[in-house]
Amino acid sequence: SASPDAPGIRADASRLRVGLAFDVGGRGDASFNDAAAAGVDRAVAELGVARAHVAERTSAQGESEDTKVERLRQLAATGYPAIVAVGFAYADAVRTVAAQFPATKFAIIDAEASAPNVTPLTFAEEQGSFLVGVAAAYLSRTCHIGFVGGVNSPLIQKFQAGFVQGARAAAPNIAVDVKYLTPAGDVSGFSDPAKANVVSKGELDGGADVLFAAAGASGKGTFEAVYGAHRSGGADRCAGAPPWAIGVDSDQYRQTNLGPARTCIVTSMVKRVDVAVFDWLRAVAQGTEQSLPRVFSLADDGVGYSTSGGHVADIAAVLQAYRAQIISGAIRVSSRP
Repeated sequence: SASPDAPGIRADASRLRVGLAFDVGGRGDASFNDAAAAGVDRAVAELGVARAHVAERTSAQGESEDTKVERLRQLAATGYPAIVAVGFAYADAVRTVAAQFPATKFAIIDAEASAPNVTPLTFAEEQGSFLVGVAAAYLSRTCHIGFVGGVNSPLIQKFQAGFVQGARAAAPNIAVDVKYLTPAGDVSGFSDPAKANVVSKGELDGGADVLFAAAGASGKGTFEAVYGAHRSGGADRCAGAPPWAIGVDSDQYRQTNLGPARTCIVTSMVKRVDVAVFDWLRAVAQGTEQSLPRVFSLADDGVGYSTSGGHVADIAAVLQAYRAQIISGAIRVSSRP
């Protein structure tokens, strides 16, 4: 899904020094940060970036804006000319530091930017979420599904909007429960699996049998709630019948650090942060950042859904038909609930 090298320009990033500023959870969060890390890892493998030339730093829970600014400033000041900031929480810090270091190139994931040395890497999350909403409607036996959002922000509302629209396209009368772990401004909702577990159990108890967790590292709590429902029925893995879970950002069925709960994940709304980060690093090496897509969408495989586990194999044709209609413009997916 990544575009090839620009004509006549070979990407050689062997001398490129890369700073990677993670959001809360860092490498190993089995979600958003890991997807960004995978893009850098691919740049090491394919573009010749030296592992010793990659500096990784991670946000702490509840840290101040000044701390974020200092993290980016330190990377820029110590010789990292290409810096990836993972997540919209870095938006203000990137704006501040980019102005102080005009020769340093920054990429900000999930935030807009207008500075000449900042490339926004944004995604049509609502499009991928539409498709997993269709899947949820087809897989539900109660015609009742649930959404668990990490933080009630415009970004996560894009996941909600697409999910609900897709589910209702497939089943107009479906019930959709929507719950958020924290209000806008409180990013702890992305790293609180215990709270997600409680909220998810509430949705399951209320009759929902497919839950979509768009909550970063908190999603583990949703998966464990769904797995727990199977365990209480005597099964040691999820198989054959709901309840089911839907993952986010990367193919969470494949993430072994989720343990047996990952067997409950029927699909994930895959957001190719790895592709965006890799494409940006290659573009920096080539000097072609302006050629990147404005938004990574279904049309360029910037978003999509995973098929691991075979749970959506029976509805593959349905999902592909909806995908084609979104790409053609026949279906317009709203980014607001």
